[in-house]
Amino acid sequence: MRYTYYMKTEVYIWRVSTDVKTGLEREARRRKISLSAVLDLAAEAWLKKSITGDDDEEEQRRLHQAARECFGSLAGGDPLRSQNAGQAVRQRLRQRYGR
Repeated sequence: MRYTYYMKTEVYIWRVSTDVKTGLEREARRRKISLSAVLDLAAEAWLKKSITGDDDEEEQRRLHQAARECFGSLAGGDPLRSQNAGQAVRQRLRQRYGR
């Protein structure tokens, strides 16, 4: 994510744990940007994720499970079914339509 500079006019203050503050400061040093820039990036990413609905992990798990149930192999007793498919279709058509 790229940080874009813009005029800051609002102030927001909150308390964080020592571990969170240390982690934020470490990330700011690693990226060579200010702590406020790291906080802006984090807030922007969170807002973007919230707006697009990507934060609903449980919903994603449910959708993936539903998809897994639709994909995969079909259970059948004939391991040569794909090789004999044409013959089986012709036989069923003959039975159904008397051809």
